[in-house]
Amino acid sequence: MERIKKRLSFNRKSAFAEPVKLRKRKSKLYSQEDANSQYEKGFLGVNLSFVLFTVTFRLVNCCLVKTSFVPDEYWQSLEVAHNMVNSFLFQFLNGLKYGYLTWEWTEGLRSYSYPLFFAIIYKILHLLNKDTVELLIWGPRLAQALLAALSDIKLYSLVKKLENENIAKLVYFSQLCSWFTWYCCTRTLVNTMETVLTTVALYYYPFQGSKAQNSSKYLALVALAVVMRPTAVIVWLPLVSYHFWQEDTKLNLVLHHAMPVGLLTLGISTLVDRVFSGKWILVQLNFLKINVLQNVAVFYGSHPWYWYLTQGFPVVLGTHLPFFIHGSMLAPKRYRILLAAVIWTVLVYSLLSHKEFRFIYPVLSFCMVFCGYSLASLKTWKKPAVCFLVLSNLLPALYTGLIHQRGTLDVMNHIQQLCKESNSPTNTEVSVFFLMPCHSTPFYSHVHCPITMQFLQCPPDLTGNKSYIDEAEIFFSDPVRWLEAHFPNQTVLSTHLVFFEVLEKEISPFLERNSYVKTSEFFHTHVPEGRVGRNIYLYERQT
Repeated sequence: MERIKKRLSFNRKSAFAEPVKLRKRKSKLYSQEDANSQYEKGFLGVNLSFVLFTVTFRLVNCCLVKTSFVPDEYWQSLEVAHNMVNSFLFQFLNGLKYGYLTWEWTEGLRSYSYPLFFAIIYKILHLLNKDTVELLIWGPRLAQALLAALSDIKLYSLVKKLENENIAKLVYFSQLCSWFTWYCCTRTLVNTMETVLTTVALYYYPFQGSKAQNSSKYLALVALAVVMRPTAVIVWLPLVSYHFWQEDTKLNLVLHHAMPVGLLTLGISTLVDRVFSGKWILVQLNFLKINVLQNVAVFYGSHPWYWYLTQGFPVVLGTHLPFFIHGSMLAPKRYRILLAAVIWTVLVYSLLSHKEFRFIYPVLSFCMVFCGYSLASLKTWKKPAVCFLVLSNLLPALYTGLIHQRGTLDVMNHIQQLCKESNSPTNTEVSVFFLMPCHSTPFYSHVHCPITMQFLQCPPDLTGNKSYIDEAEIFFSDPVRWLEAHFPNQTVLSTHLVFFEVLEKEISPFLERNSYVKTSEFFHTHVPEGRVGRNIYLYERQT
């Protein structure tokens, strides 16, 4: 009996002395939780190598886009920022004020909130004495590229949290190989910033099963998007309405999230506009009154109601279109609200007379979610589909980014050199007149030199005068007559004239009579149309 007690005592001590090693369960549930916890610890919710790849990809993207898209990427952002930096707020730093603001800014239709982002970059460069024209051009674009990378990462993170890594990678792939995203995402367009804010806000949107949902964060991003571009409310109206309908504590959502965020954002925006415009204005109200109620936007062109269905949406999606349609039939129910937002946005914009491709750019990231689901469902055909998307998007991305409509930027590079030459004491003062459709080229933001530059004006009439004709229309109706009236004698002639080749034959008598000689020629596009020619000519007056 004594021996048995000693053995039991010995065994008990052994059990505590050497802990028993249990076999680890290979459970998918546990491994997924470990992966998610590791995933949360990374930078921006993903591992560092993924972030570096995305940032590098968008920086390369930025460097391979050397063409112009629409005037707003300069005239509603960089030109305004260039003017802001030299406004009265910064006069204590002895800034030199020169620049130009279009009618939208003098009438209070645009918010200074978006240009302020670039004005801060410009002012930092100025304080560092690094405000060269090259950095003023590329600094804002590189900053926009970093924001584009952030939106790519957030889109990937959203789908990974809601679904799995496989689908998230395919959504991410669809986003990166979209030719229109490549073409637009690094441009200094307010539509680009609207797209970034929309995609990042989507990460915090309260989807069913989402752990990252945060009403205040996503509503703040939505409010910022609406402040910068009031039409952002079109994209978010179905999403916010659905959230409100699903929310159990509706009063709490409105009083403790929506109202404080909305009022704070609007208040800050109004204060910024007051500082830089010099008067109290409510930009969003002016935008609605002039662009929508007065329909002034139609002054810049109109399309039939079905344009987005037959051209706009198919062109923006490109070869992703069949995958979007296929994926929209496969995706889980929680993504139906995204599909509803896409359809709603396209239909509402179809009701507006003035239509552009870039207006529906913010919903493109929504479409990529469905494209990713389509690719994930393919088995045998997945690799051919991936190759097809890469090859079919590569050519339009490179062509539109490097070749199509590049002349208007190339001619500004040449004018930069003229500006440097004009600083020499032996040279006469340089003056340039752009005889082109208004706002065809950038302006002082791409020269950063106070030389005299002029262009044909084209502000719309806001007084209701039906017989109103803008300066550009008057010029193109009879170019020689306009030139002779505008330059009554040789003492007021510009030293340089810039115009598309289609105008050369018509104004050649004026050019010969006043000793203008063609000194440079810049390729612009393979598809000239109307007043936009294949090449841009630079004529210099020989004295």
